Amino acid sequence: MIKKIVFLTILLSLFIFSMVSFADQVNIEIPNVDLNITAPETASDYVGSIKILILMTVLTLVPSIVILMTSFTRIIIVLSLMRSALATQQTPPNQILVGLALFLTLFIMAPVYTNVIDNAINPYLAETITQEEAIEIGSKPIKDFMIKQTREKDLMLFEEISGSVATANPDDIKFTTLIPAFVISELKTAFQMGFMIFIPFIVIDLIVASILMSMGMFMLPPVMISLPFKLLLFVMVDGWYLIVKSLVESFV
Repeated sequence: MIKKIVFLTILLSLFIFSMVSFADQVNIEIPNVDLNITAPETASDYVGSIKILILMTVLTLVPSIVILMTSFTRIIIVLSLMRSALATQQTPPNQILVGLALFLTLFIMAPVYTNVIDNAINPYLAETITQEEAIEIGSKPIKDFMIKQTREKDLMLFEEISGSVATANPDDIKFTTLIPAFVISELKTAFQMGFMIFIPFIVIDLIVASILMSMGMFMLPPVMISLPFKLLLFVMVDGWYLIVKSLVESFV
C-alpha cells in the first residue's frame, strides 16, 4: 500500500501541469480524508512513519525535477536574456516571465504528458497494469523528449564519467545520466538563442554611444537614449511573437 501511495504521489506531482488542462482525462475519485494521530504500537507502525517522512522529504525535490526535465529551463533563460538585452531592469517582472515560461512549458509538454496519462497513469489507476509497468511506460515518453533535445556530445560526457557503456537504445539510458546531459544542452541552446537576441540591441547601443560621444555628451548615459529605440524596434518587429515562436519551434 505504501509503495502505491509513493508511486502515485511522485508521478502525479511530476505531471501537475498536465493535470490542470487534462483533468477530464483522469478519472480519480476523491476519497474522504480522516487524520488520526496515534502513538505507534508495533514495529510496522514505526516503519510506516519513517516511510512517510522520507516521502515528504522527496516531495521537496519534485519542483526541481519537474523544471529540469521539461522545456522550462530553456524558456526562462531566453526570456531573462531578452529582458537584459532590452535593459528594462525589472520589466517585465519576474512573476510575469516565470508565469509565461510555465504556461509555455505546459503547451510544449502537453503531447508528452498526454501520452503518459493515457498509457501509464490511467491504466495503473484502473489496475490493468502493475506499478513497475506504469513506471516503465510512463518514463519512456519523457526520456524520448529529453534525448531528442540532448546533444550526443553532452550525453557521452556523462556516460564516460559514470563509467556506463554507451548504448544506442534510449531505453537503456539512465535518468541519472540523461538529466544532467539534458540540462547542459538546454543551457547551451538557451545562450545561443540569447546571443542572437542581443545582437540588434547591441548595435543600437553602439550607434547611440557613438552619436553621443561625437556630440560631446559624455555625461549622458547612452542607455537613457537607446532604451526608447530598443522598445520601438522590439514593438515594430513584434518581438514577443518572434521569441515565443522561436522557442516553441525549437522543441519541434
